[in-house]
Amino acid sequence: MINDNVNAFVETFEIEGKADGPLAGLTFAAKDIYDVAGHVTGCGNPTWAETHAPASAHAAPVRTLLEAGAKLVGKTHTDELAYSLMGANAHYGTPTNSADPRRMPGGSSSGSVAAVAAGLADIGLGSDTGGSVRMPASFCGVWGLRPTHGRVAIEGTMPVAPSFDTVGWFARDLDTLTRTTAAFGLPTAAPTPPRVLLPVDLWACANEATVAAMVPLLARIEAALGPAVPVILAPEGLANWFEAFRVGQAAEVWQSHGDWVRAQSPRFGPGVADRFRIASELTPQMWEDARATRAKITRRLTQMLADGAVLVHPTGPSPAPFVNDDEATLNAFRNRALQMLCPSGLAGLPQLSMPAGIVDGGPVGFSVTAGRDREGQLFTLADIARRA
Repeated sequence: MINDNVNAFVETFEIEGKADGPLAGLTFAAKDIYDVAGHVTGCGNPTWAETHAPASAHAAPVRTLLEAGAKLVGKTHTDELAYSLMGANAHYGTPTNSADPRRMPGGSSSGSVAAVAAGLADIGLGSDTGGSVRMPASFCGVWGLRPTHGRVAIEGTMPVAPSFDTVGWFARDLDTLTRTTAAFGLPTAAPTPPRVLLPVDLWACANEATVAAMVPLLARIEAALGPAVPVILAPEGLANWFEAFRVGQAAEVWQSHGDWVRAQSPRFGPGVADRFRIASELTPQMWEDARATRAKITRRLTQMLADGAVLVHPTGPSPAPFVNDDEATLNAFRNRALQMLCPSGLAGLPQLSMPAGIVDGGPVGFSVTAGRDREGQLFTLADIARRA
């Protein structure tokens, strides 16, 4: 029986995986946006849980891990309707960040990352729409992968913003992350890239101490592959990219859940309530403008990475905010972090975050981002970066 001393789980139970699967002997915890047969998918909100019946079948990602041999040990907390980035939940509390309990665990995959960081599960099944695997991985000092958008089956999962939504997963070590990725049918090795690109505008978003923590990993990559080439991702500014992401995500969130929100008047925490209100006020022209900007961004990144080049950069701006920070501080951090996280979401790119070090007692993550369907390159670079 799991001793959940970090408030990671909504409920604990056991469903055995296939005895001879490649993940046999490992356990996993599933974010409570994934259907598990016989259990209500609560999505971090009591009104949602009250208005939805137990699932009749497992979600595709849950089924994949069970068929690969991993044992499901429970469902984990999420930010409400997966529409946040910090890990706080006004109804169920905030899971503990075992790496630094003073700090937020990150969301919306808060319970899954907390379970992995605390050693309560080997694999944390999360999701990543705007950064909900990458940011928690950085905050809690674990490994996290966001695969290419659309490459992993997601049926049986609560939608957030479907053109951004991806399955994702956490592990405490690269070997487990690699095995899990292979179980989903994705490549975990590739030839070294012809170029390593250093997006200076992303690096500029990180504070000085966080940049310093990245230097040893970057040095290993450069020793193996040559100097990283400085590039500017967003000539018009990352704030412009973030605005296209913010509007596009919000419009799709309202398209997915607006009818339910109107019908049920759910109890939302303050930050989530504000985001749903803003989403409800978007005009069709705002969404159309955001889609046009997104298309330009996607073309730019696709061209930049067309020859197999990869981006290397900090995952986020700094260690996680503190649990006692006020809502204004958390929102300011969230907006800054999303400027760094939105490029992969906008273009549907795969990104791997790995532990990079400790800053002021809290973990920070180092990321590798590749072109679409090039997950293997991420693992090649990760293996180089982690070498002593």
